[in-house]
Amino acid sequence: MQYIYAFLIGGILCVIAQILIDKTKLTPARILVIYVTSGVILTALGLYEPLVNFAGAGATVPLTGFGYSLAKGIEESVSKDGLLGAFSGGLTACSAGIAAAVFFGFIMALIKKPSSKS
Repeated sequence: MQYIYAFLIGGILCVIAQILIDKTKLTPARILVIYVTSGVILTALGLYEPLVNFAGAGATVPLTGFGYSLAKGIEESVSKDGLLGAFSGGLTACSAGIAAAVFFGFIMALIKKPSSKS
């Protein structure tokens, strides 16, 4: 059942993003920022943790999950290191994902030739 919940929640998040792309004038970059920011805000309000517990990867893999990871990292680091943790906790919690994105982005830039959308 966990796989079905993950599929449904992840799918709903993707459908919302696709509707925003199709029906609004928001750029994909702005939608990305909205998703990450909403993940942080929902985590701060205590609303995203139950969704993560319910859907697992369906809630942590999309961009809202990145915001969730940032917020949880900051929360843990602030409780351990005080105010200084607010500046380092988010990057510490997400460093593997950020490093992988930079690495694979670099590899793809070497392989593919960039072109603009027509």
